[in-house]
Amino acid sequence: MRLLLLFYPWLELLSLIQLGIETRAIVPLLWVLAMFMLGAALLKRVGTASVLRLREAQQSGVLQQSLFLDDLAVVVAALLLMIPGLLSDFFAVVVLIAPLRRLLARVLLGKVVSQADASGWHASSSMPGNDSKFQSSEILEGDYQDISPDAGRHNLVDRSEDDAEGDR
Repeated sequence: MRLLLLFYPWLELLSLIQLGIETRAIVPLLWVLAMFMLGAALLKRVGTASVLRLREAQQSGVLQQSLFLDDLAVVVAALLLMIPGLLSDFFAVVVLIAPLRRLLARVLLGKVVSQADASGWHASSSMPGNDSKFQSSEILEGDYQDISPDAGRHNLVDRSEDDAEGDR
């Protein structure tokens, strides 16, 4: 992974040099300028649309997570378009196309989940008696009252033991 981060800028530069060799020297310069302007315009459009959606969600009281995730994906794509190079532009197109974005998310999240399973650090695996087929992402909160027939008797026994300890 570190090597990829080390060689990524060089691969971007090599792609632009190769584009200049295959075409004229002005083509990579125009490509970088056009993609930067496209990324900036996309970022501006998504920013204003997100603010409008947030305002509507605030007024209606309903926040749709999927809309904001799509906006976040478009922001990432816009930032990738603004990075000079053909590789980042390719990744931006992959992020912009919704089915490819979902496939990429499943692949990346699958790796993260499998790494979490291998390391054993996530909370659900540490709970006793946890069966994975009964797991749910839904969290229910609330109060409860024990209505079993002997629930009151245990409380009286516990209190009488506490009173006996206090008398000693």
